[in-house]
Amino acid sequence: MAHSLAVDDTARHEIDPGLFDTPKVRQACVDLAACFRMAARLGMEEGICNHFSAVVPGFDDCFIVNPFGLAFDEIRASDLIICDFDGRVLKGDRPPEITAYFIHARVHRSLPRARVAFHTHMPYATSLALVEGQPLQWAGQTALKFYGRTAVDDFNGLALDAREGDRIAAAIGDADVVFMRNHGVMVVGKTIAEAWNDLYYLERACEVQVLAESTGRKLSPVPPELAAATYAQMRSGGSESAVQHLASIKRRLLKTDPDYLL
Repeated sequence: MAHSLAVDDTARHEIDPGLFDTPKVRQACVDLAACFRMAARLGMEEGICNHFSAVVPGFDDCFIVNPFGLAFDEIRASDLIICDFDGRVLKGDRPPEITAYFIHARVHRSLPRARVAFHTHMPYATSLALVEGQPLQWAGQTALKFYGRTAVDDFNGLALDAREGDRIAAAIGDADVVFMRNHGVMVVGKTIAEAWNDLYYLERACEVQVLAESTGRKLSPVPPELAAATYAQMRSGGSESAVQHLASIKRRLLKTDPDYLL
């Protein structure tokens, strides 16, 4: 199902190899590697086909992404590659997966607020992208975290060119979560911590909804006014919860998977 991108790697030999050797870039790679490992542990990955990316700190025209061929639970900070928006690998020895490049490069380029983009086929969220109607219902407290923040994109085949990436970016619009019909989901955010937090709680919200619907009984949605008010309460706490959530998964990984730091 996955394809590697045929890349122009001449830029890798033309730039200063130390250009990206900064503490902020290193930290971004460590944080992304932690997200890959925990996503794998929680069953959010699918083979080698899903991808997380972040715009390189200090550089607005290139992004960090996982290379083609590695499963999430293999990825170390040093395995991550840096690509520019024109398909050139600036750092790393492997190419990106082709849909990773065409989706993530275009999302980051078209939506400057999307500093981070996580795309998965995680089972519960993807299940809801396969059914008719709005995927996520406002029937559970966790779901209300996403009230007014979701979009739905109709399936259009594989993202094998820039036009498809541009179309997906347009479908995201002002949303932070896009349910990709017949495909999966993408979460975008300002920081790695916020994207991870949203990805985790999105899957939990979808899991609870699938379990509730499996009873055969009707969902009991929260009234719109209360849903909006609850969402506002959740947002009033700022990003500290997301920061602490990411810190917690890194502590857990230090005990079991410390090689993610390499």
